[in-house]
Amino acid sequence: MRILSLAASTLALAALGACAQTGTAPAKPAANASGVPNAASLTGVAKTTLPSGVIFESVQAGSGPSPKATDTVKVHYRGTLTDGREFDSSFKRGQPASFPLNRVIPCWTEAVQLMKPGGKARVTCPPATAYGSRGAGSAVPPNATLIFDIELISINS
Repeated sequence: MRILSLAASTLALAALGACAQTGTAPAKPAANASGVPNAASLTGVAKTTLPSGVIFESVQAGSGPSPKATDTVKVHYRGTLTDGREFDSSFKRGQPASFPLNRVIPCWTEAVQLMKPGGKARVTCPPATAYGSRGAGSAVPPNATLIFDIELISINS
């Protein structure tokens, strides 16, 4: 199921933001066959909790400018529920997704603005910044916390 079609309303994938600098390089996590970090391997990764409650974990730093909310971004991502069930993955489709950053769930809009092209991050989205009480079809139940592994490929202003 494509994340952009999960709900009848426009998906608001939150801005995956740039992680606060800690002065030390985060440990490089182990990855699965598609290059997505394994959840258990994220120890030592720089983690920031944003005022909205979104948790941003920088897995790999990118370079260049960060996108603005009005930019269209090209990303690879994997979305899971807190129990590990995957509900969407551009990696599995073998095709990155492109969308205007201000047309997705608020969590994505917020977090991806913190990233730079080539960067990878894990973002934990509280229900209020994801699909809230409405959920998203049968794939995402109401009031679900969502976890996304995101790779920002490029920005198209």
